[in-house]
Amino acid sequence: MELKNILICGIGGVGGYFGGIIAHKLSQLDIKANKVYFLARGQHLKKIRENGLELHTSDNETLICTPTIASDNINDFPIPDLCFICVKSYDLDDLSNKLKTFITEKTVIIPLMNGIDIHERIRANLKIGMVLPTCVYVGSHVEKPGLVMQSGNPGFFHFGSDPKYPKFNPRVLQEFLNKMGIKSDWKVNPYISIWEKYILVASFALVCAYTGQTMGDVINDDNHIKMVKDLMKEIILIAEKKGIHPLSKTIIEDTIEFCKDYPDIKPSYQRDIEKGRKNEGDLFGGTIIRLGKSLGIPTPVTASIYKKKNNYEINKKK
Repeated sequence: MELKNILICGIGGVGGYFGGIIAHKLSQLDIKANKVYFLARGQHLKKIRENGLELHTSDNETLICTPTIASDNINDFPIPDLCFICVKSYDLDDLSNKLKTFITEKTVIIPLMNGIDIHERIRANLKIGMVLPTCVYVGSHVEKPGLVMQSGNPGFFHFGSDPKYPKFNPRVLQEFLNKMGIKSDWKVNPYISIWEKYILVASFALVCAYTGQTMGDVINDDNHIKMVKDLMKEIILIAEKKGIHPLSKTIIEDTIEFCKDYPDIKPSYQRDIEKGRKNEGDLFGGTIIRLGKSLGIPTPVTASIYKKKNNYEINKKK
């Protein structure tokens, strides 16, 4: 497997962090064999073209990250050997449709997105390429055009084989990621990790947006942390009904304990709500409600929080 051309689709907080790390490391090590390309848009793209992407890390480093090409037109790039999908969930279908005539059967796709149906949604549009089920942990956001801020621990992700390619050997990919300084964990069964991360991000995203509090504030509020726990219980029941096991018996307590290390974090869904921007509410509230309905699992806590915050009728499609 050759990883000559690396495409980062979406240079927001997640794509800006991982794409920035790769661009900076390739430059730092003076590696000519690999090229990295940024699919971005708007003023963010303009600033990246002018000055490179500025990445501030939790290690108090300021990295200037210059891709080989930055563009808002996918046709400006060569066919990728490795493609990171880092867009918001509401842009996923549009991007997948663009990729299906752009990639080859050898393209490796890593979706750095935290939904429980991301792999299935991508596969619905892409019949070729290796799509590796993934979940990502990183605290980062676009502070202003051209600038991405990362806080907390270094970003990392869990991933595993595409069910269509169960014999895929990740060795070359893992060696590349290690060389780039990117932490990753190859899982025989990545779905446990994907659902564990979803339990975390969906519950805190919905409750933080609902209350206007940070994660730390929610944890220290008896009423609001109860909302989080009740919402987690609804997701766990759905996971169990779908055959996702074995989830830890202490997953609720463990997840809350993990989040205590990020007391000042506001989930990106909450930040989008507060700024009146298009948001990923459907990735959390909508998905939980639809899956619950299709599986016969009541989701009253999710429905109550989601309806009141988003102020529109829940999408009732199954």
